[in-house]
Amino acid sequence: MNNLSSYIDHTLLSPVASETDIRKICEEAWIHEFKAICIAPTYVPYAVEMMEFCPVKIEIATVIGFPLGYATTNTKIAETQHALANGATELDVVMNISQFKSMAYMSVREELQQLAAISRSNNALLKVIIETAYLDSFELYTACEICAEAGADFVKTSTGFAPKGAEVEIVRKMRSILPSNVKIKASGGIRDYEQAMAMIDAGADRIGTSAGIALVGRA
Repeated sequence: MNNLSSYIDHTLLSPVASETDIRKICEEAWIHEFKAICIAPTYVPYAVEMMEFCPVKIEIATVIGFPLGYATTNTKIAETQHALANGATELDVVMNISQFKSMAYMSVREELQQLAAISRSNNALLKVIIETAYLDSFELYTACEICAEAGADFVKTSTGFAPKGAEVEIVRKMRSILPSNVKIKASGGIRDYEQAMAMIDAGADRIGTSAGIALVGRA
């Protein structure tokens, strides 16, 4: 697949990632023309500066409410506003899984609606991480519906911090549930070309991975 790079969110969210590591991620994204880099909020201004003169548009993605999702709505709003002000163009927000498990679906939807509205007003994309490892079939269906109703641009499988990451069959189910205008980001444990291609074949529009170089090396 010649354009695999255009699917990849080149990701580094390790708690011990240094500025030197972020610089390397930016350089690799530049060289391989990845779709986006996904980094911690504290490094967004640095990444924006690093990518300023890149001849190819590479999105700057960061995370909100990461990795557990149970920050308050006001905290997530503040994180979102700061990330956008610093130059982020895509936001990967963790759904409040605790509230979702409590069946507080309206609260979950309202929070995501607010974040989607802020993102839209800043021409940014909102990707909602539903952490599929913690969801049964009914919950997966419900979470996807809530994300679509809230105006999410993407629904994302995983943070990479849960017991399991992306699974082909789950991505396929998500694609069958979500309307065509809502895309899917498969992430968590995708470390080789075969896995990435299986996710794309199942309906993924983005691949979130820290192994982007290995993936495109096989493309």
